[in-house]
Amino acid sequence: MTSIKEQAAISRLLSFLQEWDNAGKVARSHILDKFIETNQGKTAPELEQEFSQGASLFLVRLTTSLRITYVTDSCLEKLLRSIGIFLSAVSSNRYLIEFLEVGGVLTLLEILGLEKIKEEAKKESVRLLQVIANSGRTYKELICESYGVRSIAEFLAKSKSEETQEEVQVLLDSLVHGNPKYQNQVYKGLIALLPCESPKAQQLSLQTLRTAQSIIGTTHPSIVDCVLKVLGTMHLEVQYEAIELIKDLVGYDVRQALLKGLVALLIPSVKETSKLQAKILSDPSVLQLAPSLPMFLQQAAAAKAIGVLARNDMSIAEELLYLHVVHGLMAAMGNMDHSNSQRLASLTLECFVQMFPLVAEHVRKGMGEELYQLFLVSAPSDGDSDSVVPLHTVPILERSTCRVDLATSCRRDCSGLGSSTRHLPVPFPALSVRLPTRPPPATSLCQAQLQVQTALAPQPGPPCSCPQSNAEDLYMKLDSIQADILAANKVNVTKALRLHGSSYNMNIFYGSHDSAQMAYLTHFEKEDVESKE
Repeated sequence: MTSIKEQAAISRLLSFLQEWDNAGKVARSHILDKFIETNQGKTAPELEQEFSQGASLFLVRLTTSLRITYVTDSCLEKLLRSIGIFLSAVSSNRYLIEFLEVGGVLTLLEILGLEKIKEEAKKESVRLLQVIANSGRTYKELICESYGVRSIAEFLAKSKSEETQEEVQVLLDSLVHGNPKYQNQVYKGLIALLPCESPKAQQLSLQTLRTAQSIIGTTHPSIVDCVLKVLGTMHLEVQYEAIELIKDLVGYDVRQALLKGLVALLIPSVKETSKLQAKILSDPSVLQLAPSLPMFLQQAAAAKAIGVLARNDMSIAEELLYLHVVHGLMAAMGNMDHSNSQRLASLTLECFVQMFPLVAEHVRKGMGEELYQLFLVSAPSDGDSDSVVPLHTVPILERSTCRVDLATSCRRDCSGLGSSTRHLPVPFPALSVRLPTRPPPATSLCQAQLQVQTALAPQPGPPCSCPQSNAEDLYMKLDSIQADILAANKVNVTKALRLHGSSYNMNIFYGSHDSAQMAYLTHFEKEDVESKE
């Protein structure tokens, strides 16, 4: 026999369920509002207590209503949030199984593909899929077996809400973790997203690909072309993520193909260039869009990526030399149609010139002395340098409580170009101290410190003229003849390396290498000989 209290609770439950069954659209909306307000965050035992051990009876009504009305978007968001209260509750495995048994996953995936449904409802559907995926490997496999990866990827590409797209990224990240049976399927789905038109989807896909790549450990052959095409984007946040992925991919078996692809982008094909020129000539309004042509954007991004890779890893810089990167960078510097390509190629070439003396020699010959001076020679200092002592050579600073290391490197923060650790080739008055030829006596220590502080104090005058390389600003000083010289350069560092021998050149550059490293470089040398033949 049940107690009077239990009978009263059962009576309330039956009354509530009958009210739901008889309610119309507006009444059900109010019931859902009240349910969400009063039961958010409750555990499964608390829900059972609230419904007199009959919570599943209300859940089955919610799932039935969802399957019947989701196409019409009637209270869909509230229905999904209410179901989410059951599925996300602690110890809710029973509710999860009941939802899946009636085809809950297929319904949620179908909601993502319907255009008429509001974005908020689709976001709630993605959150429910997150709850299901986070419940274990079996449930992740169930989503993937229901063609979930394809549906989720397509929704990510088409969604107009960045907040919703970020929720989808969380779901894809969950599916790639702890899902060995279908993790390759998720990986391929992420690669397929790269050519989509949504910049946010591209950015999130690239971020998730980095995680997926480290989990899977092997690469798909199509990833190289897809990532290189993404470099043609106008969105810097997407370009950044692409370069970060490229930095990871050079550690895998696609390294050689990736480096070759980057170097090839430095010199756009004549066929593509002529095709674009024809379109420009046929439409006068496109003249202003010429700098934004995808192939020029790819060229600039490739120059930037090559510079990042070369600075991070000396062995990659060596390999790039055998792929004729110097010739490609100089050709990009001569592209008068896209100043950013010129600027980034110039900065990257500066990196190679500073790393490899042989490159500097060939670049000087290829550019000519006058253009080379514009490229690398620092700005002269003002005044007489005989009595100017660089700050880092002043012994007294080592004993000063205020240590100053500004003179040991050229800081370009004042012009927004970042810092460079290259030593100053000439004395610079703003960072130097004029001192007598003899060291000051100990009694005049305070006076010497005062001289230092006075010299370092900001003085009114012309803008900062820090001595620095002109590589970044070279494109503003080039005339058409000099640009043609760069574009048509015949610099072949690879040939010089082959003539002198790899070990000879590498020992001159930065010491001897181990046998494995030299064998790897010899591969590029032989390949270059074969291509010439």
